[in-house]
Amino acid sequence: MKYQLFAFHSDTALPATGLLVGDRAYDLSQAAKAASLDITKVTIDDLLEDWKHSNNRLQTLVNQIVENPAKYQAQLLDLNALKFAPPLQRPGTVYAAGANYKDHVEAMARAINIKPPQDPRSEGIAPWHFIKAGRGSLAAHKQVVEIPEGTHKLDWEAELAVVIGRRAYRVSEDEALDYVAGYTCANDLSSRDHVRRSQVDPSSPFYYDWTAHKCFNGACPLGPYVTPAQFVESPENLDIKLWRNGHLEQDSNTSNHLYGVAAQIAYLTQRIELFPGDVLLTGTPAGVGMEKGVFLARGDVLRVWIDGLGELETTID
Repeated sequence: MKYQLFAFHSDTALPATGLLVGDRAYDLSQAAKAASLDITKVTIDDLLEDWKHSNNRLQTLVNQIVENPAKYQAQLLDLNALKFAPPLQRPGTVYAAGANYKDHVEAMARAINIKPPQDPRSEGIAPWHFIKAGRGSLAAHKQVVEIPEGTHKLDWEAELAVVIGRRAYRVSEDEALDYVAGYTCANDLSSRDHVRRSQVDPSSPFYYDWTAHKCFNGACPLGPYVTPAQFVESPENLDIKLWRNGHLEQDSNTSNHLYGVAAQIAYLTQRIELFPGDVLLTGTPAGVGMEKGVFLARGDVLRVWIDGLGELETTID
């Protein structure tokens, strides 16, 4: 039976963990106690540290809930009344793929009037990634994100996010997905007017500023749910959409990835070890604001939806 995990603010100092089974949400800690199951560490961060064991215990709990739902009535949560927290409280590194959807690359090429590039894989070109700050960048479902000071071109980027569940170093593409704990929705918010410093000579090493472009408070809305990998048949065939104020801006499928999830994990792990709690943003499809010269304003509401994973909402202030 499919389940999903989420984090929410409670009366404790740290966010609690929720368990979504079908359309019913439960307090994970309390449900585990009712089932007499030994799940002592119940933050998603802790569960990821021994994900294979955690996943088995969670599946046992889910099966018991499905078999006897009346026993767990007291642990039910009202999703509409919850204040969500980011799924990870102690995220590792957030790696983000650039230019990784065929439709996005073609649309951006038209927007900046350059020749669309050929398939980089066929030319033997490796994927490329940048890093977003972890804890400071994450924002929760329905969280308000402020426009960074001095930013006038804040953009949206719907993305499939991958949560790593095992230490991975020098893994092959064939085995790479075995290291994935789960998937969730992300929005790679970007300050487009900060990637280049217009007052600096383009030949200067100070011309580009990827930190200002991609890193600011709330730059990476994530969630609301982490869906375990066994419930995603393939990360390379998921519909992905983004609405801005109810208007559909992005509408694609992960089959448009230039480099799939497995290829990205394999590439990264040739250079650096990945750890449980690391997050991989896998690129965005066509339809971002930069392609149209349209950017976010205060009061805008964004919704990222990925088939089977849920819907992530963000309000801009």
